[in-house]
Formats: sequence, C-alpha cells, structure tokens
Amino acid sequence: MTLLGNIIWLLCGGLISGLCWAVYGLLWSLTIIGIPVGKQCFKLAALSLCPFGKEVVNEGGGGSCLINAIWMLVTGIEMALAHCAAALVLCVTVIGIPFGMQHFKLAGLSLAPFGKRVVPKE
Repeated sequence: MTLLGNIIWLLCGGLISGLCWAVYGLLWSLTIIGIPVGKQCFKLAALSLCPFGKEVVNEGGGGSCLINAIWMLVTGIEMALAHCAAALVLCVTVIGIPFGMQHFKLAGLSLAPFGKRVVPKE
C-alpha cells in the first residue's frame, strides 16, 4: 500500500514538491555557510518524493531553533504556503485527502525543518 501511495503521490504534487526542495537545497548550498541548510533541504526533497511509510522525529536543540528562525524568514513561509495551497486543493475530494494530509505534514516541516529526522514508520 505504501508503494502505491508513493506512486500516486508523485502525480499529486510530490514530484513538483521534491524538485522545489532540491532547488532550494542547491541555492542554499552556493555558500559555505548555507551547506548545512542545503543538506537538510535535500533530505526533505527525498521525503517529498516518497512520504508514505516515513515519519518525522523531533530531535531539536538550541542551535536548530536559531537556524529555524533564519530559515523561516528566508524560505520557510514561502514553502509552507505552497504546501498548504496544494493540500487545500487535494482535500476537496475524498480520494485526495491522504495526499493533502501529506502536504500539510510537509507544510509544518517547511516552517521548522531543522532538528528533525526522517525515519521509517514501524
């Protein structure tokens, strides 16, 4: 069921979402200081391509709070709004609700992605 969900997800905005995360990762990686931010963007790009069967675990600390504040001002709000818009469009139909919920999950991660780790769901 996870494989089928991930395949349908790619058609319901997952491919575009993953590409957006990868583009932001490349842009952040242009500077030495931004490389850790870019690395996190690439992790979330992988999650955006296959979100079913995975969950996010919070492992935040003081340093992740600071970088989350910078991230939110520069990139996070824009990504969160895009995910929320896609989620609202998908939640109009009953079939799209699970995919819309994944977009809402990614919208929350868009606001504060640092201090989080993606693990397989058990």
